[in-house]
Amino acid sequence: MSELHLAVALDGAGWHPAAWREPGARPAELFTARYWADVVAEAEAGLLDFVTFEDGLALQSSAAAEPDARTDRVRGRLDAVLTAARIAPLTRHIGLVPSVTATHTEPFHISKAIATLDYVSRGRAGLRVQTSGLPYEARHFGRREFPAPVGELAEEAADHVEVVRRLWDSWEDDAEIRDVATGRFVDRDKLHYIDFEGPHFSVRGPSITPRPPQGQPLVTASAGTVAPRAALVDLVYVTPRDLDEARAAAAVLPPPPGLRHVFADLTVFLDEDGPAAAARRDRLDRVAGAPTPTDAATFSGTPAELADLLQEWRETGLTGFRLRPGVMAHDLPAITRRLVPELQRRGVFRSTYEASSLRGLLGLERPANRYAAAALTA
Repeated sequence: MSELHLAVALDGAGWHPAAWREPGARPAELFTARYWADVVAEAEAGLLDFVTFEDGLALQSSAAAEPDARTDRVRGRLDAVLTAARIAPLTRHIGLVPSVTATHTEPFHISKAIATLDYVSRGRAGLRVQTSGLPYEARHFGRREFPAPVGELAEEAADHVEVVRRLWDSWEDDAEIRDVATGRFVDRDKLHYIDFEGPHFSVRGPSITPRPPQGQPLVTASAGTVAPRAALVDLVYVTPRDLDEARAAAAVLPPPPGLRHVFADLTVFLDEDGPAAAARRDRLDRVAGAPTPTDAATFSGTPAELADLLQEWRETGLTGFRLRPGVMAHDLPAITRRLVPELQRRGVFRSTYEASSLRGLLGLERPANRYAAAALTA
């Protein structure tokens, strides 16, 4: 079996709603750069491929379709792209993948924001595309009627990604001349209009930001987010509940070259023994007042038991895992200091960072520029 890849999903004090009340959770620092720098540094010390930053366009809610009035849970968060940009110069190897809601944002803005993140991180930027069908989020913008027709959000997200990708290519790699003697900074012939026309966007281009160091930063999304054109993403997240669902998820997704990576999401509670992990999760549920509903499988056990599961699921065709620490202060160090060494002992995880870019860590080539290639064949 080839090596597996690992990412961590960062959200507040952890994925359990009572995580902020645990020892070491640092609730007073959740909106500080120091807190986020520390958790990303911990993930990088564990040689993880990347971290994702959760985001949204309304306050978190325990209810599926409306805001709740709970005051006993973390509410509010920092902007994911800006947080990643702040952390980028403090790290050297790990990928930084902020979440962006395509439903209410303009692809021109997202394209230059992620391109900028790729510059300040020197080639470690990614993008996690998500959609929103929530009427109370739409009311923050007032531009459209909700609920939207079935399938419209996925179609719109696919167009969003297409525009973002074209804008990244709108500057050829050698468009910047910077020739002081002749006074020419750019070669205007190597900047291209993208001229995208669709039902949701009409974007001419070119971008205001030169082509990013990776050419195309990593584009990720949950299965179904850009369903009409799944090949637009480099990595898709799935949420199997067991081995059979993992096998099914890996089997139905498009194979390479269209789609290169399939990561399973897992919420994890890790302790010295299985009963201790289960007891900790049960205690957190009691503090929260109810078991926490989740869209992904939840694992409670030892790091060695989790390593067994990851290896078993890896054999279905999944290429990696995005782990959601139940309690950031407890479960993130358990991932980096106990799970990772266990996987390394088994020979299925890296012992050092072997590439300087996020695409390199994931074994993905730097894409050619579509407009430069077109110019050569014209």
